[in-house]
Amino acid sequence: MLSEQSVQIIKSTVPVLEVHGVAITKRFYELLFGAHPELLHIFNHANQKQGRQQTALANAVYAAALHIENLAAILPAVKQIAHKHRSLGVKPEHYPIVGTYLLKAIKEVLGDAATEDILNAWAEAYGIIADAFIGVEAEMYDRAHAQAGGWEGFRAFRIGRKVRESDVITSFYLVPEDGGAIAGFEPGQYVSVKIDIPGDSHTHIRQYSLSDSPGKPYYRISVKREDAAQDRPAGKVSTYLQEYAGEGSVIRLSAPAGDFVLNRTDDRPVVLISGGVGLTPMVSMLNALAEKHPHRPVTFIHAAQNGGVHAMKRQVDELAGKQPQLSVYYCYGQPTAADRERQSFHKEGYVDLPWLKSVIAQPDAGYYFCGPLPFMRTVRRALREWGIPESDVHFEFFGPAASLETASAVR
Repeated sequence: MLSEQSVQIIKSTVPVLEVHGVAITKRFYELLFGAHPELLHIFNHANQKQGRQQTALANAVYAAALHIENLAAILPAVKQIAHKHRSLGVKPEHYPIVGTYLLKAIKEVLGDAATEDILNAWAEAYGIIADAFIGVEAEMYDRAHAQAGGWEGFRAFRIGRKVRESDVITSFYLVPEDGGAIAGFEPGQYVSVKIDIPGDSHTHIRQYSLSDSPGKPYYRISVKREDAAQDRPAGKVSTYLQEYAGEGSVIRLSAPAGDFVLNRTDDRPVVLISGGVGLTPMVSMLNALAEKHPHRPVTFIHAAQNGGVHAMKRQVDELAGKQPQLSVYYCYGQPTAADRERQSFHKEGYVDLPWLKSVIAQPDAGYYFCGPLPFMRTVRRALREWGIPESDVHFEFFGPAASLETASAVR
């Protein structure tokens, strides 16, 4: 338990973290990688350059300070982050290193305002939070290894098939190189892919949702090629996979992870809402529902720019033709002339509440959504305005967690 004095000191730093949180975490990563460059083999460099990782960590630190008297309130966030850590291979010995450089960053950014009492209080709090992560992750490591078909660390998989799904998305069917069984997973979970790119000094790890239902002799991931845009560099791993990794190539995977999963015990209708490549976990859920729960009504809503980038449309349409309980709707932001001629979409523009109300016949349902951050904010706001209970709303971020409010918690 945290001492009462430390609790009060941590609470007093909440306004400071609200203002300086990102500056602290930015400096933290600079110090960390300067002293331990080997950790660059774990972290996503693109998220670092775009500031997403720094903001996510700042929000996590802010939340810990805000709920310091009741850390159980942030347990869901701890579990979500712990899933990612287990998937990436974060180990207990990494936590003291992180604590050391987090405290150094606080001291550097806040200067004289970071008194010895404040630093001691945060050291005490960090130790308790780190122990919570280590304990949760230890259980996850044990389960991943002990389950049927499970394994520890990263395992070699061969690309059995490579299928182009759209102009920008390609699916990879992955089978274990050792010919053994593979672990089961829950629809919505992801795997970490570890890649060594020729000529690059760092190993790269990326997390991709599994895009087919469980129970197959393979894992399928569907990867969007991330092209350079404005201040965002081209995706190294997505480009490598699409342009250089062919059938027969070997990549390494960690066992499936993630807490964004379909509730298979709830018999109510399901609403799956996706934007862009965010359809990958939705298709996994959709296929699982069709195979194992065909009685549950499902509304599948997907938003894309146009038919050229709309992946897996044929498969979903074929499924809808066989499943009377499945309703499918597409929203195109900028449909092409061919899209109009084929009448391949149901709404032009963007997903909004009036349209959702018009296509969702039974609002008493479980809602799952995933996609680009602006899309997710729009959907979250619409469901809230509709009065959908928070307990029925589930979503997943691709990359570091962000805020679905109009601005991040930490500036």
